[in-house]
Amino acid sequence: MAVPYVLVSGAGEPHDPAIVESARTAGRLIAERGWIVLTGGLGGVMAAAAAGVDEAGGTAVAILPGEDRTVASSGHAVVLPTGMGEMRNALLVRAADAVLAISGAWGTLSEVALAARTGVPVVTIGTDLPAFAGPEIQVAESAEAAVELLSGVVTG
Repeated sequence: MAVPYVLVSGAGEPHDPAIVESARTAGRLIAERGWIVLTGGLGGVMAAAAAGVDEAGGTAVAILPGEDRTVASSGHAVVLPTGMGEMRNALLVRAADAVLAISGAWGTLSEVALAARTGVPVVTIGTDLPAFAGPEIQVAESAEAAVELLSGVVTG
């Protein structure tokens, strides 16, 4: 079986330190399972997840909205500038086997919607999803619980 790719999506500027800690923990736990982490490559949840991956010796891939790879947060082993702006969210989702959404705003919502629409499983932590969110979206109470749910969807 191929190594799973998990998109960790969330707020670029989270207001709650617990969100950042959840992202870091999730990144570390995902990497400890030998999975690849995808992020949008910038700050907040993306940077925290990449830091957790780096702590565990895993691989985090940044798919950036702009053309400058030097803006990527540290912890990403691979940095891909796209020059596509928010349209890069579709690349992130299509490259992922599952999405972990940790808090977030419009960008996270767009990734969750694209994933749900295209059949990519979604697990969330601390995300208020709209009423139309369906059963394809699972809600976890912690990073540990989220990674367990992800395990069920990416390893089948």
